[in-house]
Amino acid sequence: MDFNMKKLASDAGIFFTRAVQFTEEKFGQAEKTELDAHFENLLTRADSTKNWTEKILRQTEVLLQPNPSARVEEFLYEKLDRKVPSRVTNGELLAQYMAEAASELGPTTPYGKTLIKVAEAEKRLGAAERDFIHTASINFLTPLRNFLEGDWKTISKERRLLQNRRLDLDACKARLKKAKAAEAKATTVPDFQETRPRNYILSASASALWNDEVDKAEQELRVAQTEFDRQAEVTRLLLEGISSTHVNHLRCLHEFVESQTTYYAQCYRHMLDLQKQLGRFPGTFVGTAEPASPPLSSTSPTTAAATMPVGPSAAGLAPPGEAALHLEEVTPPASGTRKARVLYDYEAADSSELALLADELITVYSLPGMDPDWLIGERGNKKGKVPVTYLELLS
Repeated sequence: MDFNMKKLASDAGIFFTRAVQFTEEKFGQAEKTELDAHFENLLTRADSTKNWTEKILRQTEVLLQPNPSARVEEFLYEKLDRKVPSRVTNGELLAQYMAEAASELGPTTPYGKTLIKVAEAEKRLGAAERDFIHTASINFLTPLRNFLEGDWKTISKERRLLQNRRLDLDACKARLKKAKAAEAKATTVPDFQETRPRNYILSASASALWNDEVDKAEQELRVAQTEFDRQAEVTRLLLEGISSTHVNHLRCLHEFVESQTTYYAQCYRHMLDLQKQLGRFPGTFVGTAEPASPPLSSTSPTTAAATMPVGPSAAGLAPPGEAALHLEEVTPPASGTRKARVLYDYEAADSSELALLADELITVYSLPGMDPDWLIGERGNKKGKVPVTYLELLS
């Protein structure tokens, strides 16, 4: 019990000394040991890394889960070390509603058939979104969160300890400075007004006491300087480790981009397949809206370059007998021709196809027995097969 009381009193004394030193520094009444410029740069870079990592982490969580209530629920599950329950994505929920609507409104009607097809596509989109969220959480969010909850807490702890060591060092410097000033005053300004021998003895005794106080303060200063230097080196090594953190976060960022590219490529493929399926339904118009940008290549989902899909060859999609079609013998029907605007550039694969340029207008029509993914296109005196997915039918 006595030991604990002594330790408590000692800790209280140290805390009081640090508080006094900190307050005097704030009011400009005490000197402060400054860190070197390289160390200050390391501190600044570490603080910037922490701040931007927090912002990127929070915004990525918003991107993956826009619902704030769901994010709070997932946060509570993680803090309680419980497994986050599986959640239905918005695409999967929409697919469920469309399927139920088709069942009730009539699955054999054109509207019901279309609802079923779109529901299947939305379900695949929802599954792709679920995979993307899972992959991004593991490969990107988890490393960022580990840095903030692990490495950064260690760095913060050592920085606080370094701050305490610096306050102790500056307090020792101030104590030594005061002791030396008192010793000099006791040595150089004796009391000559009193002539009694007793006063001279007291003056000499005071000088000796201040000399002992100076020796004690110098010893405490050496110990404080050693502890400060040791703690500064430990903190410096941790701060220099931020460079390794940047390398790790760079690798995680590449993995996040790869997973996001794969996700959007899968979405494009699913929607392209849906577009082709809807184009086979009577009375359904395909490509009535121009996309904001050219789609990703479906043959390379992990590449970030946006490329146009290569249209299927006429020989591969044409039914038997159509490959031998002579275009010079083809005449447009009396009715059924339509104007179409070309969405993307298209390079003809052979002489039976018509090369296309984006935004040009052509005349298109279909022939009996043709593959529904292809039409006959005419531009001036040129004609040939054109893929439906590259067109916006106007009239």
